[in-house]
Amino acid sequence: MTDDLRQVAPVVVVPATWRDLRAVWDLEKLCFPEDSWPWIDILAALTFPDTVRLKALVGEATVGFIVGDRRRSEGLGWIATLGVHPGYRRRGIGAMLLDRCEIDLGVPRVRLTLRPSNLGARRLYDLAGYQQIDLWQRYYRNGEDGVVMEKLILPDHPSRDGGPLVR
Repeated sequence: MTDDLRQVAPVVVVPATWRDLRAVWDLEKLCFPEDSWPWIDILAALTFPDTVRLKALVGEATVGFIVGDRRRSEGLGWIATLGVHPGYRRRGIGAMLLDRCEIDLGVPRVRLTLRPSNLGARRLYDLAGYQQIDLWQRYYRNGEDGVVMEKLILPDHPSRDGGPLVR
């Protein structure tokens, strides 16, 4: 991905499909080398009903993705995975994906789990209004705990900034 593309092309958030398997799986492995999902789980996430799956594009390049699991009977959604290419972090792409996923989930509460050591993600979720509600001991493969966070979605405020999902 060239510097010229980063400076000129806007970021666009659009639905992801099974056709995005390779791009999403490659990003998943890049973003989460210790905990990346196997390709079959990525394919399932890109095809199962009641799943929100989005990608962030810069030009034709997929630079981010998110998968949200809708559990309507519980009034709850789970952010299953959210990743942004390392060369595109700290540009608001993760926040755009999170905003859109929260809206598309259409549930009053959204939860997620992250590593305590993932300070960038923690900052993103804190700024988005998530609160820590639990700590799952030894949740990750390497024994690191999992921080469980939750956000209550206000019906009259579906997005933090109310702005477009194209930047």
